[in-house]
Amino acid sequence: MVTDPGRTRRVTAALSDVEHVEAVNEVMGPYDIVVEIVTESLADIRPILSDQIRVIEGIESTTSLVTLPHDAEPQA
Repeated sequence: MVTDPGRTRRVTAALSDVEHVEAVNEVMGPYDIVVEIVTESLADIRPILSDQIRVIEGIESTTSLVTLPHDAEPQA
């Protein structure tokens, strides 16, 4: 995610308190923070993003990526 200038540390602290957030890391590059969220299903992610994460003051934008299990077979 991208944060407003000067807000990264405050956003990082707020994200650490969100349920299902397993890791919060400040990074260098086009993004300021990478957050790992672990849920039972993909359906659980939308309310976490909408109701708990995107409402945090100082977040400018988010990008979501879904990881696949290591044993996932590539589709033809």
